[in-house]
Amino acid sequence: MSFISRTQRVGKIIHQLGFTQVAFFALYKLGLKTGYFKRAPNSQIPISNSQFLFNLPSREELLSILSDDGIKTLLAEANHILDGNFRIFGSELSDIKLDFNHPLFHWTDYEMGKAKIPNTEYQTPALNLPPPTLDLKLLWEPARFGWAFTLGRAYRISGDEKYAQAFWRYFEIFDVGNPVNMGPHWMNGQEVAIRLMAFIWAAQVFADASETTKERKTRLARSVAEHATRIPSTLLYARSQNNNHLTSEAAGLYTAALALPEHPQAKKWRELGIKWLNWSFENQIDENGEYIQRSVNYHRLVLQLALWVSAITTKEHEVHEEKAELNTSLSTSWMSKKSQENLALATRWLAELTDSISGNALNLGANDGAYLFSLSTRDFRDFRPVVNAASRAFLNEEPFLIDEMSLWLAPRKLANLPLASSNLPTLKPSTDTWAHLRVAGGNLRLAHADQLHLDLWWQGENIALDSGTYLYNAEKPWDNPLSATEFHNTVTVNGQDQMTRASKFMYLDWSHGRIVEQSNNYIAAEHDGYKKMGFTHRRAVSFEENIWHVVDKLISDTDLPNTYRLHWLLPDLEYELENREARVEFGLQSPHALVKINISQFPILNSQLSIARAGKILYGSTEISPTRGWYSPTYGVKIPALSLALEVTASDSVKFISEFAFSPL
Repeated sequence: MSFISRTQRVGKIIHQLGFTQVAFFALYKLGLKTGYFKRAPNSQIPISNSQFLFNLPSREELLSILSDDGIKTLLAEANHILDGNFRIFGSELSDIKLDFNHPLFHWTDYEMGKAKIPNTEYQTPALNLPPPTLDLKLLWEPARFGWAFTLGRAYRISGDEKYAQAFWRYFEIFDVGNPVNMGPHWMNGQEVAIRLMAFIWAAQVFADASETTKERKTRLARSVAEHATRIPSTLLYARSQNNNHLTSEAAGLYTAALALPEHPQAKKWRELGIKWLNWSFENQIDENGEYIQRSVNYHRLVLQLALWVSAITTKEHEVHEEKAELNTSLSTSWMSKKSQENLALATRWLAELTDSISGNALNLGANDGAYLFSLSTRDFRDFRPVVNAASRAFLNEEPFLIDEMSLWLAPRKLANLPLASSNLPTLKPSTDTWAHLRVAGGNLRLAHADQLHLDLWWQGENIALDSGTYLYNAEKPWDNPLSATEFHNTVTVNGQDQMTRASKFMYLDWSHGRIVEQSNNYIAAEHDGYKKMGFTHRRAVSFEENIWHVVDKLISDTDLPNTYRLHWLLPDLEYELENREARVEFGLQSPHALVKINISQFPILNSQLSIARAGKILYGSTEISPTRGWYSPTYGVKIPALSLALEVTASDSVKFISEFAFSPL
């Protein structure tokens, strides 16, 4: 993986992101260097208690939704937490480690590299990760207190005091072990905001527990104030990122303002929260409903934040709503009409890309396992709880059976907006199968070079896969390699990405895709990622009689020989292969169908076929990377997959034809 020079990167970043965002980041760096953030005030205001903000569901309401198996699953997970373990990124059990075994420094010292965190502090053996490098996600995740929602739900269902006792024990470990602004848990405003919201929710859920003493309530309220006071000084950084950081921090400030209305800074927090929440919802969601980061995982995160702030209820809200016009369609008096319209579009977008049978969604874009509010017994990869809750809040619809999350994050008043239209490059010819073609245009933040990647689903199973993310920070080659074009279901030209790799986190020279033609069972699109090299890639996808047809045309403006590589990532299933002179025949035995994948190329030239699994070559003689043939459903987890690639060298245009034929069992 090669990157461009620092000078080139800076110039391209300014051109791509704009001067304003770069200036905000420079000011943040200046604040670090001058020690400004060390001088930022701490909250020394005595706080006695926090206000209740939610209409909590009753035990009876929860029992009416949860099945016996759901209750068993919930209590089993809560009992793991009692034992000191939680499911990190929704996967393996990992230690809930909240304090440190070494002296702490001001958070800016860690941000500037003056203080180091020993590797032993954040190793996660359960994930079987490569040799440890500094990956703060592994350190920060337990301190988000996302597992507190599981404890609270278990307490609400069972009334067992042991769950309240566990929360307060963990809170006190964190509170004592991480004094305000000291240590790496205070480095990031988003992490601070997420933890703040968990504290406020837990304070209400455990309010009646005998373990919830007056002293504990006072200390938690003070901690919330300390967390909220930490956020405003570094909003510059969140604004420079123009992504989920800004939305999360705004939601945290707004929540703290309503929970601590007597705090001298409450008015400021509320104003900042309302301002940047509306700005985020208005500017970070495009006309198709897609979130700026172009990530299904982050798209869900932002919808959860929107649900959270719309579910907050206070007497202040009631007064505002009484004064609001009777025909208003807004579920909260402060949320702008544009914000709610965009949230309706965003809800529709995620619903379109969620499989109705399995609940799984595309593995599109960065997937670092973020799932803020664990208010459902469903799996991390099941998007239906958020889709359903957001549909009720912003579309006045219920696409799936009501789920527990819809009770916990129920809006005060349902919206009355018409169902948003959809222009997504998605084909759904039947209830059995659907496909989505990646076509990114506009000013989306492209973290993966995946133009014209195709996801294909049959009977709830993802047949043509997106490899995902796995890890951001690890020893090579696992330093976020799976974002490259070669790992996606598309065509790579001369081994080059469709965009310029600026760093392990960033692409520049964003490619633009456009839909050329679309009907119920047909879509054609192209992108300009190889335009500088003299190529246009156009892909057409169609469906008829249980067969998906995919036609790739590589149109060349040069006479020089070039190498074209068509790649498909498939589930790790039993397969059969016949490699004929002009046609590859690949049979895959899925749980619901026999899948026959036939690939042809025109003109007929000498080609090289390879099949890899889990970093090892199964067929062919080419050398491969250990990163090939993997699928990562969530952060830090990778499982074997079949990587099928056909490579051909030609001096003119080339066409690949792929057919996915399904014979139901």
